[in-house]
Amino acid sequence: MKKEIEIILNSTHDAMIAVDSKGIITIFNRAAEKLTKLSSDKAMGRYVSDVIETTRLPYILKTGESELNRKQPLGDINIVTNRMPVKNEKGNIIGAIAVFRDITEILELAEEITDLKEIQIMLEAIFNSTQDAISVVDQHGIGVLVNPAYTRITGLSKEDVIGKSCLVDISEGESIHLKVLESKKPIKGARIKVGPKKKDVIIDAAPMLVNGELRGSVGVIHDLSEIKRLTSELDEAKQIIRKLEAKYTFDDIIGSDKKLVNAIEKAKIAAATPATVILRGESGTGKELFAHAIHNASNRKHCQFVRVNCAAISESILESELFGYEEGAFTGALKGGKKGLFERAHGGTIFLDEIGEIKMSTQAKLLRVLQEKEIVRVGGTKSISIDVRILAATNIDLEKAVENGRFREDLYYRLNVIPIRIPSLREHKKDIYELTRHFIRKYNQEYGRYVTDISKEALEILMENEWQGNVRELENYIGRAIINMKFNETTIKSYHLPHNGERYRKNNIESGFNIVKNKEKTLSLEEVVGEVEKKYIEQILKNNNYNRTKTANELKISVRNLYYKIKKYGIYK
Repeated sequence: MKKEIEIILNSTHDAMIAVDSKGIITIFNRAAEKLTKLSSDKAMGRYVSDVIETTRLPYILKTGESELNRKQPLGDINIVTNRMPVKNEKGNIIGAIAVFRDITEILELAEEITDLKEIQIMLEAIFNSTQDAISVVDQHGIGVLVNPAYTRITGLSKEDVIGKSCLVDISEGESIHLKVLESKKPIKGARIKVGPKKKDVIIDAAPMLVNGELRGSVGVIHDLSEIKRLTSELDEAKQIIRKLEAKYTFDDIIGSDKKLVNAIEKAKIAAATPATVILRGESGTGKELFAHAIHNASNRKHCQFVRVNCAAISESILESELFGYEEGAFTGALKGGKKGLFERAHGGTIFLDEIGEIKMSTQAKLLRVLQEKEIVRVGGTKSISIDVRILAATNIDLEKAVENGRFREDLYYRLNVIPIRIPSLREHKKDIYELTRHFIRKYNQEYGRYVTDISKEALEILMENEWQGNVRELENYIGRAIINMKFNETTIKSYHLPHNGERYRKNNIESGFNIVKNKEKTLSLEEVVGEVEKKYIEQILKNNNYNRTKTANELKISVRNLYYKIKKYGIYK
C-alpha cells in the first residue's frame, strides 16, 4: 500500500512536501525534486527549514491554519502554494503539507485561455455580423451553428435547426450539406428553396477537414431575391448612365483666343440660369461640347442629359420621338404607348441639335413646351407637365429662315433668350497649336503612339489652311497625319500631313508667277522654270529632313539627278 501511494504521489504534476509534527520531511515527491532542484534522498528525514529556507510549514504546524494560493519565491522561480495542517481524528495536529507549482506555467496557461477567449469572441462577432447566411453541420449532418443572417433569410431560428437534421430547412431540392459530406468536395452555386416561405436561394458549401478528417460542412446562403433586386438596380443604373451623356466640361474646351474665351464666359453665365440657350456657329465648331459643358455646370448636372440630332431623325418620326405617343396612335405603335425624349429628360436637360431643320408643325409643339412647360403625346389629348431645360444649336441663319417663312418667329424669340455664338477656327487660328497638341495626346492613347509635337513647318501649313470644317476637320487632319507616321517618329512633319504634296505644288506654281511678277526685267522661260524648280527642291528637301533618297523618290527622279540639281542651283542645308 505504501508503495502504491508513493507511485501516485510521484505521478502527480503538483509538487508535494509533507512534514510530521516536529517539522521533519516525510513526503518529497518527484515534482518537488524538479522545482527545488533537490533529491528526495537529501530532503527526507531532515527539518524542513534546513532544506527550504522560505518554507512556512513550521508556522502552519504552530497555528493550525491553512494558507491558500500564496505566491512565494523558490530559488530562481516563483511558486503558488497551498499549505494545510494535517490533523488526526481527535483534531490534534500531527503534521502539515504544502502543494505547489511553478507560477510561470499558470500564467502561460491563463494567457492561453485569455487568448482563446478573445479569439472565440472575435470569431463569434464576425460570424454573427456577416450579412451572408451561414449554416454549419457536423459529420453526421446535424446542425451545430447558424448566424442571425441565416434566420433573416430562411425564417428559421437556432432552436429550429441546431441539433436537428440538415434536411429540416429544405423546402424544395436536395440538401447540399449531405452532398458535401458524401463527396468531401465543395459545391458552388446550388439553387434550392429553404424555410417556411420557400425562399429562393443559392448555396456555396465546403467540407470541414481537421487533420484530413471530415468534421462537418459549412454552407453560405445567398438570397436570390436580393441578387435579383441588385441586378435590377444595376441594369437601371446602366440605363441611366447611357442617358447621362454629358461627358464634357468647360475644361475640355481648348483655346485662349479672346473670341473663344468670351463665348466660354457667356456659356458659364448661362449655365447658372434656367433660361433657354441657343448655340450658334458653323458645323464643327464645338456646339455640342458647349451644350455638355453648360449642363455639367448647371444645377441639373446630376440629372439626365438627352441629346437629339433633329437633322438625323426623319421628319415622319421626329414628333413621336420628341413628344411620345399613345397606344394606337399609328400603325406599329407599341402597346401602352411610349414616352418621348422630353419626358425622359424630365428634371434634366434636352439638347436639340440642328434645330433649324425641324418642320413647322413640330415647331408649334415645341413652342408649347417652351411656353406652357407641358407636352401632348401623339394621338393623345392629355397634357403632361415636364421640367426640362432646353439647349438648342444651329448652323443656319435663323433670322433669314424666319424672313423666308421656314422658321416660326415666335419660336425664334423663345429660343433666342441667351444666344451664344461660337467662333469658327478661322477666327481663332492662334489656338491651332494648342488644339493640335490636344489631339496628339488623344490619338497617342487611341493608336498606341508616342508623338510629342508638330514641326514648325507643319504648323505653318496648318495656320495657312482655312479650315472650312473647323475644329472637327483639324481633329481628323491630325489623326490622319499620325497614321502616316512611322512608329519611331515622334514629331509630325509637313510630309506627314494629308495631301501635302498637292499643297506644295500649288504654292510653288504660285511662287513661280510671283518670281516673274517681282523681277525688274522679263525672264526667259528657262530662267522661270529654273527658279521654280530650285524653290520646290529646297522645300521637299526640308520636308524630308534633307534625306536625299527620300526627296528623290518623292520627286520621282534618280538620286544622281538630284545631286546634279542641288549642285546646279547651289542648294545647301
